[in-house]
Amino acid sequence: MSETPESDEIRSANTLRERIGLNRFYNWFLLGGNRFGATGLLALGVFAGFVAASTVSVPSLQVAIRSSDTVETMFSTMIGAVITGTTLVVTISQLVISQENGPLGDQRQRMSDAMDFRTYATELFESAPEADPAQFLGQLLDVNKRRADALEERLADNDDEELRRQVGELLDSLRNNADTTLDKLGDAQFGTFGVLGAALDYNYAWKIYQIERLTDQFEDSLDDGDREAFHDLETALTMFGPAREHIKTLYFQWELIDLSRYILYAAVPALVVAGSMLAFVGAATFPGATLGVPNVTWVVGAAFTVTLVPFLLFLTYILRIVVVAKHALAIGPFVLRQSYSDDS
Repeated sequence: MSETPESDEIRSANTLRERIGLNRFYNWFLLGGNRFGATGLLALGVFAGFVAASTVSVPSLQVAIRSSDTVETMFSTMIGAVITGTTLVVTISQLVISQENGPLGDQRQRMSDAMDFRTYATELFESAPEADPAQFLGQLLDVNKRRADALEERLADNDDEELRRQVGELLDSLRNNADTTLDKLGDAQFGTFGVLGAALDYNYAWKIYQIERLTDQFEDSLDDGDREAFHDLETALTMFGPAREHIKTLYFQWELIDLSRYILYAAVPALVVAGSMLAFVGAATFPGATLGVPNVTWVVGAAFTVTLVPFLLFLTYILRIVVVAKHALAIGPFVLRQSYSDDS
């Protein structure tokens, strides 16, 4: 029989941000924020850093342009980088799309698996499952809450006070976590991060582990009806895993396709700006200074930033994908890091 865990080991934080220790800014930048906004923030940082470095460096950018082919070297390199990067993105798009192609037998099996899952969900919900991903997850969470209430009611007269205490903490944590997730799902629409972000907040794996631990630790205090109530709740929690993984897979495909499209859009102005800098800009093209900084420095810095936009878009999208992938690697009751908190 295992030792009784402390209170903070039964509960888990209600959001992924709390469990992995991200502050609000990093949570916005890595996960929840609009990718165009994150790209714009990076672009602003690149522009400011370029202007500052070009102004304080010795010799300054203005002197370097007069004495060498700095602009030509910089933007001819950027043209090659943009073309190469765009080609790579097209390749990624083809790989993503190729996963959706296949012979009739494979497509029929995919359809059969999807319908089998919905049939099982119908039995669980005792009603038709919703087609919208956010509403479907909401149905699963409602079932989790109902079965948590049923388990609590079932154990209300159990003589084991420690069992009732630990189960009460677990069920309170489950309901709070479900309510937080349901609030986020309320206005979430697939195609944005809202649906997947809310699904990641629900720490179902830790709850499954706790149910397994409790049924093992207090086996002598449980009758058949108690075990069945635990099993019913575990079944509802288990359904959340494949549902979230399926939505995560669809979201990744959606994001990579959008990323490819946006990079192709951004590549055109990047190439135009880089070509214009090669063709028209020289040491004497932009004389004078603004705010104490040579005008040519402002222009070259802005042009350099624009040519970097395709890469910055790629960076912000991929950052979110890899962070999500890292924190949703396991399916089922495998907890890859300490994910509980005493202030949940």
